[in-house]
Amino acid sequence: MSTGQVAFDQRRYRQVLGHFCTGVTVITAVGEAGPIGFACQSFAALSIDPPLVLFCPGRTSRSWPVIEKAGTFCVNLLAEHQSEISARFGAPSKDKFSGLPLYATPQGNPIIDGALTWIDCTVHEVREGGDHLIVLGHVEHLGPASDGKPLLFNRGSYTGLTGQPAEPAPVDLELDSFLRLPSSTDWL
Repeated sequence: MSTGQVAFDQRRYRQVLGHFCTGVTVITAVGEAGPIGFACQSFAALSIDPPLVLFCPGRTSRSWPVIEKAGTFCVNLLAEHQSEISARFGAPSKDKFSGLPLYATPQGNPIIDGALTWIDCTVHEVREGGDHLIVLGHVEHLGPASDGKPLLFNRGSYTGLTGQPAEPAPVDLELDSFLRLPSSTDWL
């Protein structure tokens, strides 16, 4: 007896969602054996009050349990020239940090040299999300603002901005009102 449902095509799902361009981050922390981290595209700002971000590690991640136990983490926002860093942290390896100049956040988490900026967080909450987990992080410290361009990922490849300057916001538009366009429920 047929249920009328068509088998879900995971490959097509990835292909379609690949049209959505994402920034590339590396989530880092310090575990009992030293620094640990992984490349992560599923990162987003969640809330301004309280300041929360989220990222979604796979359930099979070997890095996530160590980061969760540490209780704190740093989100390194990668710059357009850091595709090699992303590839390094996206592949299994014993020492992803070998040869990388590192700095520490106020909570002691690794900051990757050359990252656009960083966000130092405590683990606020972890929720189930299918074959991934949804990690909410409470923002404790922020890195400096940068004029650099981000590393982006689109359709299975690294990419960057076109080099064309972004159209500036109108001079009379305050940042607070811009973050709320078109209505306060639509944008962070």
